[in-house]
Amino acid sequence: MTASELVGNDVLATLSAQAGQADAEGVWPEASWLALRRAGVLGWCAPGEYGGQDRGPVELLEGYESLAGACLTTCFLLSQREAACRRIRDSGNQALCRELLPALARGERFATVGLSQLTTSRQHTSPALRARLTGETLELDGTIPWVTGADHADHVVIGATLEDGRQVLAVLPRDTRGVSVGPPLELMALQGSVTAEVRCDRVQLERRWLLAGPAERVVMTGRGGAGGLETSCLALGLTAAAVSDLFDEARVRPELLARAENLDNVRRTLRRTMHELAVTAAAPEKATALRAGANNLVLRATQTALTASKGAGFVRTHPAQRWARQALFFLVWSCPRPAAEATLDSLAP
Repeated sequence: MTASELVGNDVLATLSAQAGQADAEGVWPEASWLALRRAGVLGWCAPGEYGGQDRGPVELLEGYESLAGACLTTCFLLSQREAACRRIRDSGNQALCRELLPALARGERFATVGLSQLTTSRQHTSPALRARLTGETLELDGTIPWVTGADHADHVVIGATLEDGRQVLAVLPRDTRGVSVGPPLELMALQGSVTAEVRCDRVQLERRWLLAGPAERVVMTGRGGAGGLETSCLALGLTAAAVSDLFDEARVRPELLARAENLDNVRRTLRRTMHELAVTAAAPEKATALRAGANNLVLRATQTALTASKGAGFVRTHPAQRWARQALFFLVWSCPRPAAEATLDSLAP
């Protein structure tokens, strides 16, 4: 099955038509999300026993890549929802799987993640979200600094740090007493992701919501984690949109053709590597190297498209300026230190 067959051209068309608005306005992209739900996209990663489609790893990446090329904002929301579903699915907590995954697969509920405080955000200060585990209760106090789709979420998969430095993962129902959601952050792009800070004020959570831990590191980088394949996949999807625009422009400006072909060759090479890593037990450093390469490529491809578009591309209605702004997000989104260092080396050796 090709990516377009998996996603559906009508879905891609809907997302593309709404992409500019989804990027610019801090409002949940209802029409785009509804298109994903109607097409069954929300069941892709869920096991069949919970009403999902249980798509294979390469098939998933191909689908995400197509969606990212059509609307990165909507696909970013989807990626955070998929991350939450995977954490629940792989937790071994069968009771929570039965309770949450069927409704998530049907699109009746929305879940997201709040894990950056354990991986990339605020790593040089005291723990942003603190936890105390006593008997059957997990008490949470502090801040979850980056939660995408926070105000729309029914559940947030969160990570917190205990007093002894160990960490836990848990599902946090958003309507739990003591949980409050701040206003959407003023981002330079992807405003429709309605990303916000979530505050926990002495939140009491039953132990049944625990997914993992206590352990020293409950969130690992690499495949499926920070700097994982899904993040690189979205960068390659955005790259594909910019390169496609360059090929279109090259029809009337042949001097652009070689540049478009060079960028596309690099994209295809990284894409093959990504698919190979998806079906093998690859070392985390390989996924990190892929992420660094994808970061570099998406910056070059989108800025090339912007340069080729001339002044027209600097107007808000032109997609080139949106792609160039969105590409900068990959410099900060779940970017582990090795990938960040590789990007810094390429920008300022």
